[in-house]
Amino acid sequence: MRRLVILGLAQLLLSSAAGAAGEVEQGRLLYRRACAVCHSLKSDVNMTGPSLAHLWQRKAGSLASFRRYSPAMKAAQVVWDDQTLDVWIANPSAMIPDNRMTFPGIKDASARSDLVAFLKQTTAAGQAQSEAGGMGGMMGDAAAPNLRKLTPSQRVTTITHCGDTYTVATSDGQKMDYWERNLRFKTDTSDIGPVKGTPAIIGAGMAGDRASVIFSAPDEISAWIKQTC
Repeated sequence: MRRLVILGLAQLLLSSAAGAAGEVEQGRLLYRRACAVCHSLKSDVNMTGPSLAHLWQRKAGSLASFRRYSPAMKAAQVVWDDQTLDVWIANPSAMIPDNRMTFPGIKDASARSDLVAFLKQTTAAGQAQSEAGGMGGMMGDAAAPNLRKLTPSQRVTTITHCGDTYTVATSDGQKMDYWERNLRFKTDTSDIGPVKGTPAIIGAGMAGDRASVIFSAPDEISAWIKQTC
C-alpha cells in the first residue's frame, strides 16, 4: 500500500512538472507572437518598449536605460509581479490610463497565465537570454538584425533624390527606386547598429517597394542624400 502511495505521489509530481513546462512553452510561443516585436529579453536592450529582463519586482516606468516612458507610466505606483502583470496583459489601457502601449490586451486568462509563467522563468535575475530561445532575427528582434555584418545587397553606397523618388544603390551593383513616402530613414546607435559611414538598407515591403535605410547617427542622414536628377 505504501509503495502505491509513493508511486502515486511521484506520478502526481511528474504530471505537475510536465504541466508547468507546458505552460512555459505555450507562454514562449505567445511571447514570440505578441511581445517580441516590441520587447527584448536582454538586459538594457530596448526596442519600441523597454527590455523585460529582470522584470519581477521592478517598479513600472523605472528602467533607467529606457527613455520613452509616458508620464502616466512613470507616475504609476505599480510593481511587476504575477498579479500585476496578469492585470496589465489583460488590458494595459484600463490598468494605467494614458500609457503609450498600443497593445490591446489578451482576454484569455489561461493564455495570460502561460505568458506570465514564461516571463517569470525567463526574465529572472541572472538569466542570460537570446530572445526566447533563438528569436534573434525578427524585427522587433528583427527590427534589430546585426547591422555590423552586412551582405552586399544591404550595404548602401549612394542615395539620391529627384522629384518624388529616392534611388538607393548598394555594393552589389544594384539600384532600387522608392517613392519618397515608402523609404524610411532611421538610426541605430547600439553596438549592433551599422558602422559609421556604412548605412544599411533593410526591406520592409512584401513587394519590395518599401524599405528602411539605417544610419549609425542622425548627422549622417542629410550628408548621405544627394539631390540630383
